[in-house]
Amino acid sequence: MNRWHARAASFVRPAAGFTSTPEPRTIGTFARGRQITGGNFLFAGYLVQAPDTVIWDLPMPDDGFEAELHGFTWLDDLAAVGDIHANKRAQQWTHEWVRRYGRGGGPGWTPDLTGRRLIRWINHAILLLNGQESHVSTAYFRSLASQTIFLSRRWKVASPGLPRFEALTGLVYAGLALSGMDRHVGQATRALAQECENEIDADGGLVTRNPEELLDVFTLLNWAASALQDAGQMPGKAHLDAISAIAPVLRSLRHSDGGLARFHGGGRGLEGRLDRALATSGIRGAPTTELAMGYARVAHGRTSIIVDAAPPPRAEASANAHASTLAMELTSGRRPLIVNCGSGATFGKSWRRAGRATPSHSTLGLEGISSSRLGAATDKGPEYLVDVPKDVRFERVEVEGGTRLVVGHDGYVGSHGLTHVRTLHLSFNGRTLQGEDVLIARTPADKKRFDLMFDKSKLQGIEFNLRFHLHPDVDASLDMNGTAVSMVLKSGEIWVFQADGAVDFQLESSVYLEKSRLSPRATKQIVLSGAAMEYATRVSWSLAKTQDTPSAIRDYAMENDELAVE
Repeated sequence: MNRWHARAASFVRPAAGFTSTPEPRTIGTFARGRQITGGNFLFAGYLVQAPDTVIWDLPMPDDGFEAELHGFTWLDDLAAVGDIHANKRAQQWTHEWVRRYGRGGGPGWTPDLTGRRLIRWINHAILLLNGQESHVSTAYFRSLASQTIFLSRRWKVASPGLPRFEALTGLVYAGLALSGMDRHVGQATRALAQECENEIDADGGLVTRNPEELLDVFTLLNWAASALQDAGQMPGKAHLDAISAIAPVLRSLRHSDGGLARFHGGGRGLEGRLDRALATSGIRGAPTTELAMGYARVAHGRTSIIVDAAPPPRAEASANAHASTLAMELTSGRRPLIVNCGSGATFGKSWRRAGRATPSHSTLGLEGISSSRLGAATDKGPEYLVDVPKDVRFERVEVEGGTRLVVGHDGYVGSHGLTHVRTLHLSFNGRTLQGEDVLIARTPADKKRFDLMFDKSKLQGIEFNLRFHLHPDVDASLDMNGTAVSMVLKSGEIWVFQADGAVDFQLESSVYLEKSRLSPRATKQIVLSGAAMEYATRVSWSLAKTQDTPSAIRDYAMENDELAVE
């Protein structure tokens, strides 16, 4: 049906022009733009190297790769470069799309991709039309009009959540920007408000619990609200309420370096994007001390900690969710220290699946299994989380010298009769984090299950691994005869990790999965391995700055985001 409506929409009268000069609200990355102009195309986990090739002539490794091309977010990256070579490619590839697919052909005619594409075409209209002949601009405006008509008829078939927000924002955008298309603004505005009411909970969170996805939705809502207000129109009440509710949640999900916590398929977010979104919203306020979309945050001194402290998403909402319950991240100043590996979706199915497992997170895993289990892999649909923790507890207490978090989950009760309880105590100066992880069989039924699994282990105990993944920029080495790990940050800070208890202490290889990279980055992880021999097993550990590390360090260096083909 999408194709039929796309072909029908192609016969509409072209828009006469813009009602006002568009402004580029979407901003990409210079490094990614340079890679594209150099012929390195990384989309949906596939790298295609094809210099001097029209983007529509690339070999398409899978549907996801092709969909990303038709969404045109790469226009943001070419615009970020802004030189003659990037601008030429942006113009040629856009107008070639009009020629090949403008009458309803190709895979790009879905509501979410069309909305995404319209936003970019309008934002970068000056770039795309500069120096072009009249027949090119006529075809461009004809295509904008037909895509707008298509969206007005098909936005309802977009999946609820981010895809529908993209479709409706694109429709609002186009209806306001294009002459003769204002008749679509009213329905799109009402539908966008309704979608806010349906998908954004009262606390400003999404059911997927993906921080970066929440930022994406927040950004779209800001764009739509700004466009409406600039045109002298009012967004719906639910629309404005959603913006007000989301802003403090995002503030609670950012580390001291300004980046988002990496949980449930989300990344750190593009540099500066969160700051711009919060500034645009005009909503002020401090991060909450309660749970924000299920995450607990503590920040003292220059140190921030964010912990996954709620049950994971379920059913359809868990399509991209991770088995990350009780996982933590820690950032010192502008430098991430303890991280989760992140989403491997951009590196293919195997990396995506590995990134979702508990061992890819800074928390405790039992016998190589995850706290939530992935459903069976199929070729027909996504892998949902199954058998997830149902009872996840959280407590925050201000104590002498700092703040204490106590979190726990029952994800291993059904399999091994064990509850995982994690206690974190961050000092007020941010220089010391005291941690304790406990595995405990709490009830008679739990003890019976533990005994059964203990017997199956031939009395060797229930093996566990406590992992702390390090950011690739951290220089880590074993110290004190293998009983500690010294970590040097690029800021010059030195942190030391130590552990107590009957555990094997190792510094092992790990990976850091970033969407902006062409391949996973090598890094290291601290691994504490042991076996639960009794109904209660306790591992204590600490992470502290060395005494000679100053409380405040001037750290002006920006993280290098250059992309490299590895």
